[in-house]
Amino acid sequence: MAGLSTGNPTRWRCYWAELEGNGTISWADALLTPDGFAEAQKARAFYETLREQQRMPHFETYYSSPLRRCIQTANATFATLQTPEQHPFAPTIKEGFREDISIHTCDRRSKRSELETLVPWWRFEAGFAEDDELWEGDRGRGESPEHQLARSKAVLDDVFTHDDATWISVTSHSGQIAALLKALNHRPFSLSTGQIIPVLVEAELIPPQPRPSYPAFTPEATCNEPPVTSLARQGCVCPSSPTSSAPSPRVYM
Repeated sequence: MAGLSTGNPTRWRCYWAELEGNGTISWADALLTPDGFAEAQKARAFYETLREQQRMPHFETYYSSPLRRCIQTANATFATLQTPEQHPFAPTIKEGFREDISIHTCDRRSKRSELETLVPWWRFEAGFAEDDELWEGDRGRGESPEHQLARSKAVLDDVFTHDDATWISVTSHSGQIAALLKALNHRPFSLSTGQIIPVLVEAELIPPQPRPSYPAFTPEATCNEPPVTSLARQGCVCPSSPTSSAPSPRVYM
């Protein structure tokens, strides 16, 4: 919807994506679209078929990204499926499963209290904050690939350390799923919207490993008005100066 109303991808990436919306629609932590609900229903039917015809085990634990479109996807996929009494659909929202944290407002999550209103029967991981403490788009900084990979490994370590379930469901986003697969040393696998991938994981405890330093959130160039164009090496080409002179990258050790 946003692409149709804002023009080409350059205009979207360099200007429109950093706004709350365009006065007609809002894309800040956007809700799931009708097409998204249709895709979730296809996923639901797929799981139902697997369980009825191929004896697929029921999930024992469910996790979801905190972004609203993902929460609604998980709910539309699993909430009406028959589940055993000992393993109900009772998802936990975890920050670590969110999409890469770009400067775009669609990657800024809603307040915890707003999410509690959206799905009052869902659980939140311990320490889940009221406000989004990770998004730095208002300071012109987006998450680096190195930080996303480290975040993906950390959330997987947390799950495998504290959850003794065998069959686990994670509802996340295409970019974050790619990072999770990389953290698992899985071969690259690109998923389209609404698709599913099964992953067999052997988890074992190893001694803590030294962590290299890496840039966590780095400045991203944008424009104060719709851009002229975007160049591969230069990025956004603005009619006036770009907004990105900016803050130094935050470094994690």
